[in-house]
Formats: sequence, C-alpha cells, structure tokens
Amino acid sequence: MRGYFGIGVECVSKSMNVGSLFRSAHAFGASFVFTIDAQYNLLKGNKVDTSEATNHLPFYSFPDPESLVLPSRCDIVGVELVDEAEELPSFRHPHQAAYILGPERGSLSPFVLKRSVYTVKIPTKFCVNVGIAGAITMYDRLISLGKFPRRPVSPGGPVEILSEHKFANPKLQKKMAPFRRAAPLAEVEEYLKLVDEE
Repeated sequence: MRGYFGIGVECVSKSMNVGSLFRSAHAFGASFVFTIDAQYNLLKGNKVDTSEATNHLPFYSFPDPESLVLPSRCDIVGVELVDEAEELPSFRHPHQAAYILGPERGSLSPFVLKRSVYTVKIPTKFCVNVGIAGAITMYDRLISLGKFPRRPVSPGGPVEILSEHKFANPKLQKKMAPFRRAAPLAEVEEYLKLVDEE
C-alpha cells in the first residue's frame, strides 16, 4: 500500500481508549500516533496496548490544536459524526493522511474541524468508542487502498485471484541480462580482502 498515515485523538480523558487506538494503529501499519490536549497516561494505556505501540511508532503529544505539526502534504481527516461529513464507505482516502478523532463525550474542536481537509463519519445510529471508531477507519483505509481481490458477488462465490505484478517486459529483461552485474556488496567484500592483504 502506498503512502502513509498517522492517527490521533483530541481532548481524550480515558487512557485505556487511547491505548486501544494505538494498539490498532500499530497493527494496521500507522506511521505515527498522537494526542492533542489529552490527559493520556502511558502506563494506563499500555495495559490495553500490549503491543507497546509507542515503543515502535513515533508518538507526539501536542498541548493544543494550534501546536499540531504534520508533514507537508499530509491531509487532516477529521472523524466526527456531523451532518456535513462524508460517509466513510464512500470516502476516498488520501495517500498521506492524519486521522483525528474526537473525545469520548464530545466533538472535535472547531479549530480541528476547520483545519480538516476532509471530515468523515461512520454511518452508525450513535457514536461508538474512540478505539472502535479508529479501528473501523483504519480498516476502511486498508481495504480501499490495499491490493486485495474483489469480493464475490454472492456469499460463498469464487474469490478473484490477483495476478502478480509484472515489473518489466520479459523481452526487455532478456536484452538487459548481459549487462547485469553483481550487487555492490560483492565489490565491498573484494575491497575488504584487498585491504586485509595490505
């Protein structure tokens, strides 16, 4: 899957929810995780985050929404249950994205909503847990941007098999074969032998 993504939460107060979100982020291949204006206790979060995501992913703790810093061309995607938000199943995920979820008993701040390039909602009757909402969002990203065969038309139907990616025309590969050389590592080994002999 091309691109990268990070995921974070704003104004959260329950460390266990953040731990669950970070564990899912680690499992789904997030590039970084973050909190904004959050009361996050890493020790409490690690009770749920058994993968210890913050030991494997960059973790940023921003004191307020105004201090949020992201890589250039990284689009903010606010995940919020508001009328004007696009429904997640119809959303085209950007290749470089930072997903921001709101707190347990509240919404994303007006500043974050204004700064969001996209706002998406999970089509549910009411809000779900922050960790669950994050996992659903990351799963949707995975199935929409990943290289998976299409689902069968009917339950139990045949699954389409993806063909292997072809890197170059076989005729071109044959023409280039005489020019192929050993990897530079072999040259380094030869150089080291010469140095040892001197």
